[in-house]
Amino acid sequence: MQLNPPPRIPAKELRPGRYWYFIAVAIAVVLIGLGLAIPAYRLNNATDAVDTDHQFANGDTVTLRLEPESEKAIWVKFPGRSPGPECDIVGQGDPGLIDPGTDVFLIRDESWYLLYTFDVPQAGDYKVTCSSKALSRYAIGDTGGLFTFVGGLISAVVLSILGMGIGVVIVILTAVRRRGHHKRLRAGSGSPDLEPAV
Repeated sequence: MQLNPPPRIPAKELRPGRYWYFIAVAIAVVLIGLGLAIPAYRLNNATDAVDTDHQFANGDTVTLRLEPESEKAIWVKFPGRSPGPECDIVGQGDPGLIDPGTDVFLIRDESWYLLYTFDVPQAGDYKVTCSSKALSRYAIGDTGGLFTFVGGLISAVVLSILGMGIGVVIVILTAVRRRGHHKRLRAGSGSPDLEPAV
């Protein structure tokens, strides 16, 4: 007497569905893509952070058009360890200057240091004057320098690793659950277990 082979279980009947593999790939691609885009964006910002073509010196007054939450900043280049430069801002309302912490911008043989960011109450024209006991030079730029770029680079690496990790975990969980579902279906039909189509 010849035994009939057990009925095959179509892969589309197994749960979770195969579309989870595509979801895993999509998540990995999106997060890795963001991980590549962030450093490119940050590098572009870091290379253009300071407008060194329009420098001003101690005692010079420059007029700037600023808005609240502006990302503009004052950068300084000064020799040695002389007393730090200081700046004043005058304009509408009660504008102020904020110490943003440390950042640096490197260009050719020059090092520029982040000095102040702006705190203005409303959009308008503001006058800025800086001075120090050294022969300092000042320039206006954006807040992102070398340290900001490195911070973005670290977050980009984390995003890429996270994307790959999530993708691998989803693929493994999907394969394991599909295999388990296949075994349950075989057990329910009384057929011997065969390798499932994961």
